[in-house]
Order: sequence, then structure tokens, then C-alpha cells
Amino acid sequence: MSSQPLRLMAVHAHPDDESSKGAAATARYAAEGVEVLVVTCTGGERGDVLNPKHPPVEGGLEAMRAVREREMAQAAEVLGVQHRWLGFVDSGLPEGFPDAPVPEGSFASLPLEEAAAPLVAAVRKFRPHVMTTYDPNGGYPHPDHIMCHRVSMEAFVAAGDPERYRGTGEPWEVAKLYYNHSFSLARARALHEALLARGLPSPMGDWVESREAREIAERPVTTRVECAEFFDRRDAALVAHATQIDPEGWFFAVPRDVEAEVWPTEDFELAESRVPTEIPEDDLFAGLRERNA
Repeated sequence: MSSQPLRLMAVHAHPDDESSKGAAATARYAAEGVEVLVVTCTGGERGDVLNPKHPPVEGGLEAMRAVREREMAQAAEVLGVQHRWLGFVDSGLPEGFPDAPVPEGSFASLPLEEAAAPLVAAVRKFRPHVMTTYDPNGGYPHPDHIMCHRVSMEAFVAAGDPERYRGTGEPWEVAKLYYNHSFSLARARALHEALLARGLPSPMGDWVESREAREIAERPVTTRVECAEFFDRRDAALVAHATQIDPEGWFFAVPRDVEAEVWPTEDFELAESRVPTEIPEDDLFAGLRERNA
């Protein structure tokens, strides 16, 4: 008897987040036949051009949105994933946030149920077994990342409840929810030390020292997904976001053979599970594969 395909939904705040957070793992799962849907909450239209080699984007928010839509389509093709926009407007990162307000009508300014309704509809349509998103601090305290966490949690809880979000499709209960671990101090320190041990320059020393000096607590890792053979797809997806990523920048400063040897996984934190599983895991679908057979 053939099994039904497993389905993974990765929820992100902006285009390019999907390529810097869990991209190699999503590419691996897609290559293995898992149906993968990346959901992007905003158009990234308030993002600056961060690649010094890219010309300015003239024409305001609409022009930037159009550029980033094209970049996102290319990244999704590289990763081998499906993609869906939720259609909200980027909140930007106001100077002084969280005390400074975000722009009126932007994603982070909306009531939770208004912002979550399209994601609930997406969950009910795609019917994922697993969702990934950001921790309560957004991975870092950007208003759209924090809101992405909030709407993801709301959708995880509400999508299976027929009494909530009526008119957004048939209820679907997601089995597991994970937080991405993309900028881990442990990973950065391990790569930094490996580069120094090989007599190679490291771009991470100042960042590691800063995090250590501030004694920033690390969230627990429960799940490490082997995906080194897909680091090249992750890199190509990052480069597709040409307004954001310098192809000669720090994202690519660690030789891939060193990275594959020292840290061949992408890491996650199991936030919620409705199926039995044993920690630590090496698979986002741990506890689900047998049930889906």
C-alpha cells in the first residue's frame, strides 16, 4: 500500500528568510518527495537594498515588491518548493522599536485574527503535517518576525477547530510545530574555531564575542536535520535574493567543505507536538512516518 506524501509548511516573514533559515533542510525534504510549501507573510517592500553591488531600486514600495517577488520565485525554484504569499505589507524596522510604532496597515500593526486568517486558510488548504516558524522573539526582534511567530502559533492552534475562522476551509490539525535555529552561537563558535584551527580567516569572531559578552541565552535544539549535500541549493537560493545578499559576503565566508564537516545539520526546536516522539530527533517527521504509511 502506497503512503500519502508528507507535507511541510515553512512560514516566514519576508522573502529571503526562507533561504537563510532552514533552506537546506527544506530542499532536502523536497528532493525526497515531501511536499514543501513556503509561506511568506509580507512582500519585503520596506526592505533596504543590502547588497552593495546591486543598484538602488527606484519607484517606492511597489517597485521593491515587484523586484522581491521575482527574487522569491527564483529562490523557490532553486529549492524545489511551492510558494504562497499571504499578501501583507512589510512593517520595516522603525528606529526605536519596540517603543516606536510600525506603519499603519503594515503586517505587525494588524489585529491577530485579521493577520492569522489567511494563514489558517493556507493551512487548511495545504494540510501540512509539520510547520516551521520563528520563536517568540522572532529569531531576532523584528516586528514582522515577531508577528510571524504569533500568526503561526494562532494557525497551529486554530486550524483544526471547526468553530474558529469559519469560511476558511475544512479544519486541519497540524501534528508538529518547530522553531528555526539559524543564528546559533554554538554553531557560529564551532565554525569560528574550525576556521582558526585550519589557519583560515573567520568572519565570526566579533559576533561570537559580542554574544558571549552579552550572555544571550540560547534556545534548546531538539532536532538536527542532516542536509550538507543541499548547502549548495541554500547558497543558490540566497544569491537569488540579489537585493539582499552579496554573493561575496559573510554568508559565504566559510568554505563549504569545512561547514559540512563541522556542522552538517540545520537545527530546530520542537515547540509543539501532537504525536509521540523521542528527543533528540534527526527528522522533522519523527513520529509521523509510520502513521502516514
